Amino acid sequence: MPVVLRIEKAEPPLRTPLLEAAAAAAVAVYLDERAAPGGEWHEPMKLWVDGRIRKVSRRARGAHWTAVQELPGLTIEVEGAQARALVPGPVDELPKIVSRLQVGGTDLPVDEPDAAQAGVPVLWVNPTVPMTLGKIAAQVGHGTMLLADALREYGRADLLDLWKNMDHRTAVRTPNRADWVTLLRSPDAISVRDGGFTEVAPGTITVLATWP
Repeated sequence: MPVVLRIEKAEPPLRTPLLEAAAAAAVAVYLDERAAPGGEWHEPMKLWVDGRIRKVSRRARGAHWTAVQELPGLTIEVEGAQARALVPGPVDELPKIVSRLQVGGTDLPVDEPDAAQAGVPVLWVNPTVPMTLGKIAAQVGHGTMLLADALREYGRADLLDLWKNMDHRTAVRTPNRADWVTLLRSPDAISVRDGGFTEVAPGTITVLATWP
């Protein structure tokens, strides 16, 4: 699943809202009615989910950002930051406009977000493992999808509907090391374990997702 981050050179977005937009866009595509059986996105989504799920974040600006809006997927905006998750497909079949986008060059200065908005899921980023913004964007996207799977498993369609009505809004925060250890012990936290293909070792917990 390509996750395209809009990072304009003249006016780049804030880091946290961009990550929150990426997290929401990924789960929005995953839960979209077009990804359900009979929908136009169902076949590629099913092949992706049944196979080896991977997300790759890429940077776009200007005309390139405008061009990717024509590809199947969804764009989410959070506080002026925009990210678009595209319908997944084989890497060797990526549209040229996507394959030409840079994977690197996505880092932005660390910001200091306010306290997480009440009533939204929180994605806690591992403070002990260095990751680029592009890597984190992919990981928080995994987090929202796993959270959606958990709600489905427990039959909480009401919470899924509530989340949809909030445009799948989430909060992305980085706890201090002590709080991270506490979160790891929580039975309600959903762990994102990395496959180890880029940046971190296999099995590393990169993100913990918690429902309010």
